[in-house]
Amino acid sequence: MSSFQTKQMHQEVTFFQLFIKSKHFTALLLGQIFSLLGSSITNVILPIVVLEVSKSTAMMGTVMAVYMLPFVILLPVSGILVDKLNKVKIMFVVDFVRFFLMLLLAAIAFMGQLNMVFLFIIMFIMGTMDSFFQPAYSAVRAKVFTKDIRNAANSITQVSVQALRIFGPIIGGIIVSSFSAAWGFGIDAITYIISLFFLLSLRSITFQKSTGSLGQKNSIKQDFFEGIEVLKQESWLWITILTFSLINIFSGGIIRIIIPWLINIYYDFEPVVFGLVLSASGAGAIVCGLVFGLRKEWKKRGLLAYIGVAVSGLALLFMPFVSSVPLLMAFMFLEGAGMMLFGLIWEISLQELVPEDKFGRVVSLDMLGSFALLPVGYLLTGWLAEGIGEIFTLVIFSTVIVLISVLVMFNKGIRNYN
Repeated sequence: MSSFQTKQMHQEVTFFQLFIKSKHFTALLLGQIFSLLGSSITNVILPIVVLEVSKSTAMMGTVMAVYMLPFVILLPVSGILVDKLNKVKIMFVVDFVRFFLMLLLAAIAFMGQLNMVFLFIIMFIMGTMDSFFQPAYSAVRAKVFTKDIRNAANSITQVSVQALRIFGPIIGGIIVSSFSAAWGFGIDAITYIISLFFLLSLRSITFQKSTGSLGQKNSIKQDFFEGIEVLKQESWLWITILTFSLINIFSGGIIRIIIPWLINIYYDFEPVVFGLVLSASGAGAIVCGLVFGLRKEWKKRGLLAYIGVAVSGLALLFMPFVSSVPLLMAFMFLEGAGMMLFGLIWEISLQELVPEDKFGRVVSLDMLGSFALLPVGYLLTGWLAEGIGEIFTLVIFSTVIVLISVLVMFNKGIRNYN
């Protein structure tokens, strides 16, 4: 048998036969697909509802702040509790609560009784639930994605997420246009029930539990610092978390604030062009994810990850200097591919390096570093854009992303991570 045939069979086992090899992976992926489909529909409908109810764009920012507040505050504690409790049961309970919330939201929308107070309450509870679900889901994924399927499993998962981010908003827009927001909320509720069905097949998974009991004095504080100790032992982990707490400030501001301005105001393109440009980012991520999953092992992953970030920053840097729609889409394609490359390597490294009984709290610390400063980034971007101009702000921010990525690659721990 030729080396090409051997390699082809190896790829088929690790990628194309993944669903046969791991029934838990299949259940986890399908549950996530339905859950994210409903969420992506709601993400389109919610701003429309807020604007209809409040007649204020500022209220949408307030709604998102109400959601983020419990999410960020609870992450350090929720990660510790996830390590102590059954992770699949946590996901099950959270999905049931989210089903009830969406069903209640749909019922009130059908009756025409929606108001901002009710929306604030719903989003606050949703943020609370997500602070528990995300660490639990990451820990279950780390358990299910065993070494022999890890690359392919992470690739397919991330490709599915990107595909839903492309098509979910389209479906949401069709529902709002053809029916009503209430129907969208109702469909979101149904997707949580479908997700619960798939979660039932994960009940047989067993986990190593964190040492210490819930009633032990200072145990939560001790467990929190145990998570920090895990990060300190691997320079790749703690350097990357600190680095991305900065990078996310700049990239978040560019993507959420400046790119919409660039396409819609500066270039004065039709809204459909903005949709195409954003979809190009998702397409780049999907292509990168598929290519990454075709190989079981990649060398020099530390350098490869930050090369991806640098490519993403360079793509953003060139966008103010081209007015061609195909070129804008090409740059966003590279931006999506570069960030997907980093994201896949980061997810896999967590699954490899973090002990199972400490995974929840470490992932919570990672999310805390990623999300806690995002509001600062949005405020900083808006303030600088008004003061020095949007284009100059974009150039500065994207240049900083590239420089940080290059500087980090000089670190031995990053350079040698394989």
